[in-house]
Amino acid sequence: MSHSAKEQNMDRELVKGVAEKVKGAIKETVGKLAGDKKLKTEGKFDKAKGSAHNLASDVKDTAREASKSADK
Repeated sequence: MSHSAKEQNMDRELVKGVAEKVKGAIKETVGKLAGDKKLKTEGKFDKAKGSAHNLASDVKDTAREASKSADK
């Protein structure tokens, strides 16, 4: 996999995380306003999934940076 393809793949992980967090925030807010505990819980779960995607992106970035340092 080329360097730019790896970076693009990591960017996708970050974008997925942000999208999940936004979706979760919307669901959680609507759930609160509507008094829908299930929707509110789904929102919290989606936000947690988004955080996991962001963490995965951070881990991949760190590994990539470590690999670059080792190559020098």
